Amino acid sequence: MKPAPFEYVRARSLPEACALLAGHGAEAKLIAGGQSLVPMMAMRLVRPAVLVDINDVDALRYLAVEPAQVRIGAGTRQAALAADDRLAAAVPLIRAALRWVGHAQTRNRGTIGGSLVHADPSAELPLAAVLLDATLCLHAQGAPVREHSARTFFTGPMSTGIAPQECLAELRFPRWPGPRTGCAFEEVSIRHGDFALVAACAQVRLDGSGRCLQAALAIGGAAPVPLDLSAAAGRLAGSDLRDDDIAQAAAEALRHLDPPSDLHASAGYRRHLAGVLAGRVLTQARDRALGRPGAADRAGGTERP
Repeated sequence: MKPAPFEYVRARSLPEACALLAGHGAEAKLIAGGQSLVPMMAMRLVRPAVLVDINDVDALRYLAVEPAQVRIGAGTRQAALAADDRLAAAVPLIRAALRWVGHAQTRNRGTIGGSLVHADPSAELPLAAVLLDATLCLHAQGAPVREHSARTFFTGPMSTGIAPQECLAELRFPRWPGPRTGCAFEEVSIRHGDFALVAACAQVRLDGSGRCLQAALAIGGAAPVPLDLSAAAGRLAGSDLRDDDIAQAAAEALRHLDPPSDLHASAGYRRHLAGVLAGRVLTQARDRALGRPGAADRAGGTERP
């Protein structure tokens, strides 16, 4: 199929893009990488009257590594982030998640902001943003910048808290303090490059004796939105992160899951995957925080085969 007719406008600045959104409202859609929007337009699942291209807005492409946080322009290409060693050192979970995103061609064009606004419940970057409690900075013409927590930004499949006149301009990821921090990201999909049937990510922070100070866990693909299960992982705080501690935290996380059944997987299978992956990522995160090279590290990280 081909897209329905639409008007095309190329914005040269963030204020111009916001002005176009203000003028056209819900009839307009922003396009940066277009890796999700263009196929949906071709299938006529989305029919914008006006397509606002923000590829020329250089102000939306940057990475700033600061002592307490990392700021990323929403138009920054996923491939650029995956290749940036400063980002990998400051917030390693982003690189871990990007290894699972589509194919190289997808990451070359796709942007970090586009993935979050698209809000597929199985997508990797929204899941990482939820786990890290990223802050999303939304701009609109004539209005102050509105900050939105990633943990409340996603309201349903392909649905978010962004208003039609707003443009996601910046993401802020907090840095966890201390040198003994580890993270992991894993997923199961039907084919290489597909969205996940279930995905899981975790991050832990340890003290000098190896005791857990902080733990976070999130699951994707098992609900209409990425699920923050840090309350279940929080039971690990103060523990030595033994295998049985992790198993109990994974079991607690499953109590919060009610996954759907569809033509790809049953609810029971998704629950099983979620439990296995929750335990796996918590174990990998612990081992990396302790400096223990696990099987995934010896194989070169969490990169898919």
